[in-house]
Amino acid sequence: MAFDHRSRVVNPKLGNYFGIFTSAFVSLTLLVLVSEQLEVPQAYLCAAMLVFPILGYAAIGAFSYTQDPLDYFASGRRVPAFYSGLALALTAIGATGLVSATGVFFAAGFDGLCIVIGGLSGFVVMAILLAPFLRKFGAYTIPSYVGRRFQSRFLRLVVAVVVAVTMMLVMVAELQLAVAAASELSNLPRSVLALALALVVSLIVGIGGMRALSWSNVAQSIVGLLALLVPVAIVAVLLTNIPVPQLSHGPILRELVRNEPALAVPIVEATWLQFNFANDGFEAIQKRFVDAFGNVGPIAFFMTIIIFLTGFAASPWLLPRVSATSGVYEARKSIGWATVIFGVAMLTLISIAVFVRHYIFEAVLVPQPDDVAPWLKPLIANGYAQLESSSSRVLATTLMMNRDSVLFSLPMAAQLPDVFWLLAVTGALALALAAISATGLGLANVLSEDVVHGLSWTPAETSTRLLSGRICVGLVISACVIVTLAAPADPLRLWMWSLSIVGATLFPLLVLSIWWKRISLAGAVVGTGVGFAVAVLAILAGEAGWFPLDGRIAGILGLPAAIAGLMGVSVLSRAPGRHELELVRDIRVPGGEILYDREMRKLRLRKRQQN
Repeated sequence: MAFDHRSRVVNPKLGNYFGIFTSAFVSLTLLVLVSEQLEVPQAYLCAAMLVFPILGYAAIGAFSYTQDPLDYFASGRRVPAFYSGLALALTAIGATGLVSATGVFFAAGFDGLCIVIGGLSGFVVMAILLAPFLRKFGAYTIPSYVGRRFQSRFLRLVVAVVVAVTMMLVMVAELQLAVAAASELSNLPRSVLALALALVVSLIVGIGGMRALSWSNVAQSIVGLLALLVPVAIVAVLLTNIPVPQLSHGPILRELVRNEPALAVPIVEATWLQFNFANDGFEAIQKRFVDAFGNVGPIAFFMTIIIFLTGFAASPWLLPRVSATSGVYEARKSIGWATVIFGVAMLTLISIAVFVRHYIFEAVLVPQPDDVAPWLKPLIANGYAQLESSSSRVLATTLMMNRDSVLFSLPMAAQLPDVFWLLAVTGALALALAAISATGLGLANVLSEDVVHGLSWTPAETSTRLLSGRICVGLVISACVIVTLAAPADPLRLWMWSLSIVGATLFPLLVLSIWWKRISLAGAVVGTGVGFAVAVLAILAGEAGWFPLDGRIAGILGLPAAIAGLMGVSVLSRAPGRHELELVRDIRVPGGEILYDREMRKLRLRKRQQN
């Protein structure tokens, strides 16, 4: 077995570059803070927090221009583990996880922990069962790996269709939140903002591909982390004197537990299959924070964990990014960093939900609705909160918060300067752009590599591949804008649909393709098709009310159907040949030359010999 000891050099100045970017963004925030104290009109402050970070992301994308296919599709395979893990974690969260999950924790309390448990478990499963071996194979997309693993163009196209559906759902969800965040900073129409943001994303990733995506995502992740951690740390100091909200919100939580009975917060007990996450729009506090299984029943809780576990582990917009690391060891390290960063972010979201509940409970102690707390009036004016007009008194159950505005409400509730509200909005926009860029480029690569050029095993010319990849970026982003403007939907619902379909179709296929040598091409085709069909039909039936499960979790029913189809048909069909068994053996060996690069080199040599 030959081992390749050559490694592509990592730029030693990356830390300096991102240190400069971080310093520039912090300086911008401080400048806006000073300008606010000097009574500069808020419109100028909003414009600064909207325009300058986007210019920074665009500049990073422009400087990442490349004509090298390896750079365009895999960032040269030289992204350090920490930067890869940072981008993986924040891209997985996206604006949907940042904004909507905070609202879920606020309304449903600890019932939202199924998101945290499932997400963390998904990264662990990805690191153990999938990422190192897909990194060894080295394919640029999931359909490329599956097609070459089973030597089937038809299966490659089938998986490409599944991947396209799931990634388009995520793109639409993230673009909706990106437009909503940009609307907070600008008075432009939604259609204009959607087109402008789509143009920015197309320029960033279309110029440099995965290379531009890797570095722009790191910058966006830095902005998102600062926007998430800084305001809540200041609030933690004000309430607990300790700037570590992930560890210090316990006393505030105990106070909530004591006050909830006095404030008529109900005790709710869900049925086994009930799933009642906060819906899009205004939601009152639904249950006591620490009570288990109030909005989500035990079976639904477990099913939600499985959705996030399988959806994250087999995510077609996350997994291909491990091919950009410099080795298998670096791929494992990157997912380790992603797990840590994801966990810290989720704990921070829980802290934000606890602190917002604390301020809400303080506000409802006011005896008359006309004596609303001063900080609550701006929330109502901005559409973040509303009071039921029929109520004679402000109660915890009558004061309703917009689910996707809880994150932005904390700086206002704590009566911090407006710059911290602007910072939270800017962070949500940054993570939305990161997720749109990742899914958009991933889908464009699938269309280019697996649909346009996927009917032939011989690789196309370099210029042709790059041109088609860049054209597909524009087509994908344009389609996303059209769907978003034509059919707006709940972002959290779209996100969970996508993860359900991924978990029901791609997860069993990828895991068994590595760890079960008996799997056959016929089993892979049948299992993928059955899993996708059952997942989609279950989602539609759940949304229509024809099924006892909520549509957001019903799709995971496709998982056992896919496993049964994969294993049953594989056992009954012809056993894999020697070539396929040797390929699986090579995939399982962590060292050595990247299999995809070796195959591409052989195909190019064969093409030259034929010419």
